Amino acid sequence: MDREEAEKICEAAKTGDIANLKALIKDGADVSYFDKEGVTPLMHAAKHGHSEVVKILLEAGAPWNALSPQNLSAGDFAMDSGHQEVFDILLNAGCHIDEKLKLARWIQAELILGTIARKENSKGDLNGDYLEDRISFSEDKLMESNSKAVMMAWEKPLMEAHAKAICSGGGHILNIGFGMGLVDTAIQQYAPVSHTIVEAHPEVYKRMLQTGWGEKDNVKIIFGRWQDVLPQLESYDGIFFDTYGEYYEDLREFHQHLPALLNPGGIYSFFNGLCGGNAFFHVVYCQLVSLELENLGYSTLLIPLPVKNCLGEVWEGVKHKYWQLDTYYLPVCQVTEDSSDS
Repeated sequence: MDREEAEKICEAAKTGDIANLKALIKDGADVSYFDKEGVTPLMHAAKHGHSEVVKILLEAGAPWNALSPQNLSAGDFAMDSGHQEVFDILLNAGCHIDEKLKLARWIQAELILGTIARKENSKGDLNGDYLEDRISFSEDKLMESNSKAVMMAWEKPLMEAHAKAICSGGGHILNIGFGMGLVDTAIQQYAPVSHTIVEAHPEVYKRMLQTGWGEKDNVKIIFGRWQDVLPQLESYDGIFFDTYGEYYEDLREFHQHLPALLNPGGIYSFFNGLCGGNAFFHVVYCQLVSLELENLGYSTLLIPLPVKNCLGEVWEGVKHKYWQLDTYYLPVCQVTEDSSDS
């Protein structure tokens, strides 16, 4: 099919011409075709709110996660245009919340998004590379040697909200990943019975000791990767997870240990920076991680926090903008009632 013929499927999707669209698909039209503007038929249909067209294209194999030159997916087009029904259809295409097939399709969708996440980290930034890298501290950021931010001061309100959530029941608190110490400083304000901090980067660990964290009566510092120090961990009433240089697979692996680490009635939370550069994929990830935790027996409440005013000019001199969205969804996770009763 030549370019002129291929353009017809984009036009049919744009105008909502279902009859012509079906005929084109039957004749072998490429549903994944990118037009001269770099937009697929699915993106056109989503932008114009044609829900039936979206369904037809998805059933024909149109990729829901394809990206335009502006890094926008069909879901982003639907979101930006305010087409909620289309957005929900695409969200379900990404998450596949069908009861009979949800686990297998969830794994499939996660693998697709895992590929996207790796593309965002073009240099790899594996945990091992980060731990061997030199880092620099300043008043408002913790940076890698290649000008990528590990943690930044704009996150402080978020870290305070995380601390409030996991410390709501008092008791024993665990934090995986010290960074700039924002969440740990906030945790200390709640005077927990014990406060365990796991930190793997040698320079961050050294700075922790230099700034007196090892001298606090209720603080226990464990140096090493969380995967390696699991035998040293106990059980806790509140847990926060915020590592750098790891992928979603590492977060999922940590979740497998939650039943042994989190006390009944305890609160778990994590830094929700999943796909922080794309609004639609971020929502898909939020749904995926909630589903994963549900399968483990945890309910997840996602609390929206506006962050647009926190960002300002913070990215000046920073190579990788790891967060570009206006709203942060803070996860608060607890054992579901059904699980606690069993």
